[in-house]
Amino acid sequence: MPIPEDVTGEEIDKDVKQELQSLPKTLAEDVAKNLVMVARLIDEDPEAAYAYSKVALRLASRVAAVREAGGFAAYANQKYSEALAEFRAARRMTGGVELWPVMADCERGLGRPEKALDMAGAAEVHKLDKAGQVEMRLVAAGARRDMDQLDAAIVTLQSPELASHSIQPWTARLRYAYADALLAAGRNGEAREWFAKAVEADRDSSTDASDRLAELDGVEFVDALVEDDEDAIDTVNPVNTLDEVDEVDHVDDDEVDAIEDGDDVDDVDDNSDDVDGVDEVDDVKADDVKVDKDVDDKD
Repeated sequence: MPIPEDVTGEEIDKDVKQELQSLPKTLAEDVAKNLVMVARLIDEDPEAAYAYSKVALRLASRVAAVREAGGFAAYANQKYSEALAEFRAARRMTGGVELWPVMADCERGLGRPEKALDMAGAAEVHKLDKAGQVEMRLVAAGARRDMDQLDAAIVTLQSPELASHSIQPWTARLRYAYADALLAAGRNGEAREWFAKAVEADRDSSTDASDRLAELDGVEFVDALVEDDEDAIDTVNPVNTLDEVDEVDHVDDDEVDAIEDGDDVDDVDDNSDDVDGVDEVDDVKADDVKVDKDVDDKD
């Protein structure tokens, strides 16, 4: 896989760089560059990120950070079995619990929501930091929905983090998941309220909460460019314009005589006004339309 010239490998996190120090220098540099490419592409081009992760795994499969990167690349491509295997390998190497929520979500992806719920009740969850606990709650609620337990999903999401007015990195996603669960349960009024709260917290547009809110309010987004182009075509109708010209061209002989005699000039002028239709085109101006990933369907 080609590596762009601007990628040096120094861009990686210092903790990952420290892990790579166990490798020969040249090999460590190559692995680091591939890991940088995984991080750079995983959102915009998951398939390419996956390809770079496979190169890194081939070079240094005994490095936990490499196994973790391979897991996230596989996860982004919905290769849940492979992702779970990589996450498990990384966890064995480090002994940490940070990957526990995404491992549980892989179980959901494999069609095993019951297993995800078992993991949500495991002792490992208590070792997670606040962000990890919120993520685990989102996964558990998703598992409940997988099992058509909408009311249980709603209750699962009800938490101090949801009720808090403090805006944290997870706040928008948590409020969005709660609103979506309410909507699925037919509680549209409450859903609208929480989609609005999700919009307030979604400062980096990580969800499509604004679109969902507009949809509930009956706001329809249209492509102004396409509409205005059609209006412009309707304004200048070639057939009608030619007809108007023909109306002027086919002037009665009596009218011609009238022009020659200087009589009834006003009547002929009235007919000639039709020619102006050839040049009359309405000004077209395109309105800006905001069309908002990255929504996690399972949330």
